[in-house]
Amino acid sequence: MNLKLKICGMREPQNMSSIAALQPDYLGLIFFKGSPRNVVGEIFQGDQKIKKTGVFVNASEEEILEKIKKYQLSALQLHGEESPEFITNLKQKISEEIELIKVFSIGNEFDFGKLQPYEDVVDYFLFDTLGKSKGGNGIRFNWEVLQDYPSTTPFFLSGGIGPDDTAAVKELYHTFQKRQKEDLFYGIDVNSKFETAPAVKDAEALKTFRERLYN
Repeated sequence: MNLKLKICGMREPQNMSSIAALQPDYLGLIFFKGSPRNVVGEIFQGDQKIKKTGVFVNASEEEILEKIKKYQLSALQLHGEESPEFITNLKQKISEEIELIKVFSIGNEFDFGKLQPYEDVVDYFLFDTLGKSKGGNGIRFNWEVLQDYPSTTPFFLSGGIGPDDTAAVKELYHTFQKRQKEDLFYGIDVNSKFETAPAVKDAEALKTFRERLYN
């Protein structure tokens, strides 16, 4: 199984060091004042092979560019109402190597027509649970909605994925595999279900989760 693992909501340097030792593919840094995981100070820089992903909610272009430089970001996750035009303009000012992820929140159903304007603009979609907060709600949405995924853009699965969800993740992956579209289910994004406190992840729980996922 070739799923990528993104661990989001990281901040504390020592904890980041412990989690980076597990070699996830992405580490998410949230730059949003409304989040209890908001990053403001120095972080653990660590392994350059792990893609540091800046998570933004309707941030200005200036703020995003400043954070890319300060934190050496390899990917951007846009969690607000950023338009295709905004993202297109942003792309012209950043390195081609920086990946762009656009988030869409899903409840019991979803209009996949919303994805179309972003198809040729971003590298990945990320599907999160529609909730009170912009992420970190700790709730799963109805994954069956993705059975009819019509896009050719690969996606991350997010929203309340916890230690006991490896079997369900594998089942969804095999559903795409049967349709010979497993490359569309690109990765999973985990956060609050692995926390002992906001922005502090349980390294042992994540280690066990990773082993179960890939074995």
